Amino acid sequence: MGSEWKEFTLEEIASKEKSALATGPFGSAISSKFFQEDGVPVIRGGNLSADTSNRMSDEGLVFVSEDKAIEFKRSVVKAGDLIFTCWGTINQVGLLDESRKFEQYIISNKQMKVTLDSNKADPLFVYYVFSSPKKQSEILKNGIGAAVPGFNLGQLREHKLWLPSVSEQQKISSFLDCFDKKISLNGQINQTLEQMAQTLFKSWFVDFDPVIDNALDADNPIPEVFETRVERRKAVRESADFKPLPDNVRQLFPREFEESELSWVPKGWVTVSLSEITTELRRGISPKYVEEGGVRVINQKCIRHHDINFDLCRRNNPELRKIAGREIEVGDVLVNSTGVGTLGRVAQVTQLEEVTVVDSHVTVVRSNGEKCLKYTFGQLMLSNEKRIEALGEGSTGQTELSRKILSEQKVVLPPKHISQVIEPMFSSYADKRVALNRDINILTKLRDTLLPKLISGELRLDSPEVEQAKALVE
Repeated sequence: MGSEWKEFTLEEIASKEKSALATGPFGSAISSKFFQEDGVPVIRGGNLSADTSNRMSDEGLVFVSEDKAIEFKRSVVKAGDLIFTCWGTINQVGLLDESRKFEQYIISNKQMKVTLDSNKADPLFVYYVFSSPKKQSEILKNGIGAAVPGFNLGQLREHKLWLPSVSEQQKISSFLDCFDKKISLNGQINQTLEQMAQTLFKSWFVDFDPVIDNALDADNPIPEVFETRVERRKAVRESADFKPLPDNVRQLFPREFEESELSWVPKGWVTVSLSEITTELRRGISPKYVEEGGVRVINQKCIRHHDINFDLCRRNNPELRKIAGREIEVGDVLVNSTGVGTLGRVAQVTQLEEVTVVDSHVTVVRSNGEKCLKYTFGQLMLSNEKRIEALGEGSTGQTELSRKILSEQKVVLPPKHISQVIEPMFSSYADKRVALNRDINILTKLRDTLLPKLISGELRLDSPEVEQAKALVE
């Protein structure tokens, strides 16, 4: 560390304005009874994370009225403010940067905030300091309380930071920000690809748009149950940017509907149970965990937002718990099968870099490729996620999704010749998402390697290691 780096407490670099360092309102003053659909947003723990590429999420925000917000003036946060969780997941840190949706927010009763003196510190640099492994460990190690970890305002004030000049802070934080922006962009592209696949599947196999188009063109009767869809489809067809499917694709679809076990479906399509179109539908193993080595095990925490986070996997000792025949494959659909809030989450396996199994709280569903192609099957399962969530049985907190009930669920299956047309597109989306995820992993690991070295002064921006890394984010 160069001589130009100096040590400060957080209080010393905080703004001199009133309430620059403050906690959220007292618990009962901002309880759920005051929440409403709009107004001034309230930041809670769920809006923060320990991931520097997701500094503050606007998803799931709650709001209080303008009048109520005035009572919490000391707890208002705005651009450049840092936010800390003081109870529970105390290593969460947030920053209100340019990606924020609102001009100002209020922190909840379980948050703290700091407004920095811009002449002394760059907010993004200080955010990276508190997101570094060293600071994260320091916060967790010094947590107060037993059952629920705590991190109070007095502790926050006294946290020590080594800082270079503000201009140097800005250069370092700007470089690290390039990684986070590219990680975030890749994540957004991934979400767009997923939405494109789901939209396409819904249009063809849920809303039956091509069948409705054909029926309208042939002036065939359409069941009343589709009245809303028909009116919506007519509006789409009359719009200036409407692009009909190519004739050779539209000809694959019928122009009539017929009744089935699941109401009206396109003529010639079948209603089947999942057991009829799968070769595997089973729970995973009860692992014998080891810290190192062993076989990777996916648990329910790994499955979120239709994706699988392999970093959250644990390891099974195959000598104590055999896995022969229990390995998952690319194309398998995984379904969380225990507990309220997690039960029903669905994700498809699109990549496997090593032998992997799932634990007993996850159900593996593998399609029979002769009856339903794997990526079309993946979209079929995703489209039924809400329905699967409602299948849980048992008391609150102990809800279970039985293999039998899941296997009995009926779905509408198009003829295979139609699936063969769209399967390459679903496969392409999956391949692109895999490539993007690999890039995200590479960028994340490199950022996590460089971050602690740069914010401590161990590594300079003009070092060969940093110059080489710049090529990945330029």
